[in-house]
Amino acid sequence: MNERFEVVGIRPLPDPPARRRRWYEGKPLFSAGVLALIVLGCLLLPLMGTRDPSYMDLARCGVPPCGEFLFGTDAMGRDIFSMIWYGGRLSLFIGLAAALLSTAIAILFGAVSGCAPAWLDGLLMRLTEILLSVPSLLVIVLLQAVMGKASVLSIALVIGVTSWTGMAKIVRTEVRQIRASEYVLASRCMGGGFFHILWRHLTPNFVSSIMFMAVMNVRSAIAAESTLSFMGIGLPVEVVTWGSMLSLSEKALLSGDWWIILIPGGFLVAALLCITSLGSCLRRNINRRENNLY
Repeated sequence: MNERFEVVGIRPLPDPPARRRRWYEGKPLFSAGVLALIVLGCLLLPLMGTRDPSYMDLARCGVPPCGEFLFGTDAMGRDIFSMIWYGGRLSLFIGLAAALLSTAIAILFGAVSGCAPAWLDGLLMRLTEILLSVPSLLVIVLLQAVMGKASVLSIALVIGVTSWTGMAKIVRTEVRQIRASEYVLASRCMGGGFFHILWRHLTPNFVSSIMFMAVMNVRSAIAAESTLSFMGIGLPVEVVTWGSMLSLSEKALLSGDWWIILIPGGFLVAALLCITSLGSCLRRNINRRENNLY
C-alpha cells in the first residue's frame, strides 16, 4: 500500500493581520473641539470690542437676530451676542471654582477618614451618607439664604461645599487600600507628616480614580448655577451668566421671543454635553487601564 493519503479536516486559519488603532479612534474630538471653541470665544471675543452686555437700549427691546444684532436683543435691549461670551466666562469660572473646591474637600476628608481609626472612620462615613441622602439643591438654597445676596464667589462656594461627598467615599476606599504599603510606612518612619504623605504618596495613586468625578463636577456646578438663576434665587439679573439669561425665559415665552431662550440654552446644553462626553471618555480610559480583563 504505497498510496498516499491526505488528512482532511479543520485547518487552522492564519491569524488576521494586526490592525493598529488610530490615534483619534475612541476619542471625543468633536466634543473637545466644540468646547474649545466655546472657551476660546468666552476668553477672546470680549477683548475684541464687542458691545457692552449690561447696556440697556430700551428703544431696541426684543429685536430678533439680524445683521446688527447677530443673536438679537433681550427684553431689556441688551445684546445677546455679547451676553453669551461675557456670561460664559462667569459660568465656566463658577464651574471650575466649585469643582476645585469640592475636589480639595473630598481629598482631605476622604484621606482623613481612610487613615483614621475604625470608630472615627465609621463616624465620618455616617456623616457623609447623611449628606448624600439630602438633595444637594436644597442644601445649596439653604446655604445661599444664610449667606445673603448671591454673588459669583458665594454661588461657587455653596456649590463646592455641597458636591464633595461622593468623591470623598472613593478617596477613602483608595486610601484604605494603599495606606499599609511599604513606601507609605517608610515615609512615616522617616518622619513624614500627614500632608506630606497625602501629597507625595497617596494622591498620585487615586487621582486617576477621581478625575472623572472632578470633570463631572464642573458640569454639575454650571447646571446648578443655571438652575438657581432660573428659579430666581441665583445671581441677580444684572450679573450676566448663562443661567441669569435663562431667568428671563418666562417673559420670553409670553412675548414669543424664542431667541432669548433658544440661543443661551443651546450654548449651555452644548457645553454640558461636551463636558459629559469628555468625562465619559476619561472614565473609559481609566477603566481600561485598571481592568485586567479588558
